[in-house]
Amino acid sequence: MRSSALEQLLLPAECALCHGLLGERDAADHLTCAVCRSRFRAVRPPWCARCGQPEPHFGPCRLCAEWPAALLTVRSAVWLADAAQRAVYALKYGGLPRIADDLALVMTTLRPPADETAALIPIPLAPQRLKTRGYNQSELLARALARKWRIPVLSDLLVRTRETPTQTALTPGTRLANVAGAFNVRRVACITPHVTFVLVDDVFTTGATVAEAARALEQAGATTIHAVTFARAVIPDFT
Repeated sequence: MRSSALEQLLLPAECALCHGLLGERDAADHLTCAVCRSRFRAVRPPWCARCGQPEPHFGPCRLCAEWPAALLTVRSAVWLADAAQRAVYALKYGGLPRIADDLALVMTTLRPPADETAALIPIPLAPQRLKTRGYNQSELLARALARKWRIPVLSDLLVRTRETPTQTALTPGTRLANVAGAFNVRRVACITPHVTFVLVDDVFTTGATVAEAARALEQAGATTIHAVTFARAVIPDFT
């Protein structure tokens, strides 16, 4: 991956989202302008205390009812729309890995309750997708958060055991089946009950991916797992 200094030399001093010129202060530290970042629409309560789905709930939440018990909370910073959607696209498909720092900036308030025994775990990509993209966007987000939260990243603890088809058009139930058994823990010795694990991903839709990743960690012995994502997609009406 190119260094930050080289990227600054090669890229014009314009916002990666609106293409307006960046101010001097923004150009030094960001790929997005302050105006675009202000247009990210924050996810706000009321929400399910566990999965963070921001709708009033009457009785048990159906979205997270089948999640592994060790997955305690999931929180997302903004809605996947407009500027935030363009930012995610730039990170995943636009060849702009450094934009992860801008996305992580709005995720800093999501830090779950954890002490010095916490560790960040990025949701892994399958090897072929990683080879094609050249980097794992979730790992970039995790490393940016690690610098802010001073929590280590265990990037090789969780691995994806198989390629899974894209989940874009799948129903919530089909999504769970699609990712079932897709993750494995490489170093089980690192899993101890007193460690808090924080899964990091770019987008939350139904939670199938983070739930399955948490299931693999739980089966390896983890008892306290949280998850944070930059964006949350509006779940389509599948009824």
